[in-house]
Amino acid sequence: MTPSGRSVHAQALLMLVLATFLWGLSFPLVKALALAHRQVLPASGTWFITAGSIAPRFLLGTLVLLLVLGRQLRTFTRLELRQGVLIGLTLGAGMLFQNDGLQFTSASTSAFLTQIYAVMIPVWIAWRQRRWPPAAVLACCALVLPGVAILGRFDFRTLHLGRGEVETLVSAVFFMMQIFLLERREFAANRALPVTLVMFATQALLFTGMALGTAPAPADVLVPWTSGVWLGLTLLLTLFSTLGAFTLMIKWQPRISATEAGLIYCVEPVFTAVLVLFLPAWFSAWGGFDYANEQITWHLLAGGGLITAANVLILVRPPARPAAG
Repeated sequence: MTPSGRSVHAQALLMLVLATFLWGLSFPLVKALALAHRQVLPASGTWFITAGSIAPRFLLGTLVLLLVLGRQLRTFTRLELRQGVLIGLTLGAGMLFQNDGLQFTSASTSAFLTQIYAVMIPVWIAWRQRRWPPAAVLACCALVLPGVAILGRFDFRTLHLGRGEVETLVSAVFFMMQIFLLERREFAANRALPVTLVMFATQALLFTGMALGTAPAPADVLVPWTSGVWLGLTLLLTLFSTLGAFTLMIKWQPRISATEAGLIYCVEPVFTAVLVLFLPAWFSAWGGFDYANEQITWHLLAGGGLITAANVLILVRPPARPAAG
């Protein structure tokens, strides 16, 4: 790799760390948003709250990008449309199975099983190439899995493959597919913003339809928009965890390997674990609901330390990029 190539590679890794931080921010925001939703619609079911939290951020993101791109909409290529739709469908399916699975298993089990894609990616590449992953990748996987397990307080003794666990594993497959879609050579010339817009629009349509289908009454989808707190949280989610994070992902992930991306994304629960030490109290004071701060524990220090070490290792010893299909 040339010096300029190393510079771009390092910048891509750092930009994806930033994207992961913004996704980590989404967890306390979504939790607070659900509490704000229940304040205005106490009878809402979990599926309606889920869809009603996801659809607006992608709808608003779509509207923002429509304004930003303007006349460029006419220049969208067939491959940009195709990639955007595929990413929207795979990401939407992953979020759908992950959120439904959470209703039937613990959060720690869900977090651990979701991060399995960090290991699935190099295993899939190794099977496709008929060779073992590099030693650095194996070392990173060996650090990430126990790190996530400790951070999420995962208990192997209680693990069983019920509906929640199976759905979470299915979601991990879809998240892995989404990562590979950003690496395919046929999409190498695609522009980040057009792809992001199509992906947002796909997600908006998918989850708006779900919200309408799960609302107690169709008109109830508009009720949360009357809450200033709900609107404020939705705007924060749209700006940081939707427009910011996904634009960074689509722009910078194609510049690194899928294996590196999967390992970098595993730092997300570390960021979340730090942010929930203080953000819940801020949101509670703002929204008038009960959302307590979490505490620093050895799980955060040990699990977060292992995941951070894996990310430092992948930054220092990046694997060679496989041939993309």
